[in-house]
Amino acid sequence: MPEMSILLPMTGLLLCIGAFAGVIAGLLGVGGGIVLVPAFFYAFSTLGYDSPGLMQICLATSLATIIVTSLRSVHSHNKKGAVDWSILKTWAPGIAIGAVAGVLVASSLRSVVLQGIFGGFGIVIGLYLGFGRDHWRVGSDMPVKGARAVLSPLVGFMSVLMGIGGGSFGVPLMTLYNQPIHRAVATAAGFGVVIAVPSVIGFFFASPEVVPPFTVGAVNIPAFVLIIAMTLITAPYGVKLAHAMDPKPLKRVFAVFLTLVALNMLRKALGY
Repeated sequence: MPEMSILLPMTGLLLCIGAFAGVIAGLLGVGGGIVLVPAFFYAFSTLGYDSPGLMQICLATSLATIIVTSLRSVHSHNKKGAVDWSILKTWAPGIAIGAVAGVLVASSLRSVVLQGIFGGFGIVIGLYLGFGRDHWRVGSDMPVKGARAVLSPLVGFMSVLMGIGGGSFGVPLMTLYNQPIHRAVATAAGFGVVIAVPSVIGFFFASPEVVPPFTVGAVNIPAFVLIIAMTLITAPYGVKLAHAMDPKPLKRVFAVFLTLVALNMLRKALGY
């Protein structure tokens, strides 16, 4: 049984992380994974669990929380008729294949490499959040056949390597292909389920060398439980704030914050 001197700080850090992730998700519509992965990394590093497999634990635990939050989100959006099931059904197989490939690759990479990948992709997402425009388009409808066969596994693959759901890549992709933003957000929540379920199953069979207490495979169970509990409590407050103020300036602030976090991850990965 781990000592209370380890469990108490770990619990406190995880409660704070969950509260922050819930508010950000509700306020800005940004998936919690983009916050959770770096937060887990810094929390577990601070507690002394830094190792070549630490990023695997961060990715896997983040994806486990996404199963619950995405299912809840899809259910809520579906009540309003916002989920485009035709897109979800046709894109799901490719996304799932990409997610499985992502687990296989992530399980074989050292933490420092995954930090670099997260940092690189995080900078791209941060720049898009900060400078992207609603009117940008690359097509009039969602890709089909060959293009879909390439893009759908890519969405699943990149999402697993970052430990995130469908929102960060799925929403920009769908809006760039002329899908209304509300439909894109709702359908991307479904992408999150398709990404998270097979990847978490795969990560249960991973075996990082140094793990925090009560970790199964690469999934830390206390982190999963505490994050879910806190995000369910705090996300509605984020939604209320979003309706009470203009979220666009806050989105730009978050874009700067995310870019700085990603740059720091990249700096650590490069050994500076």
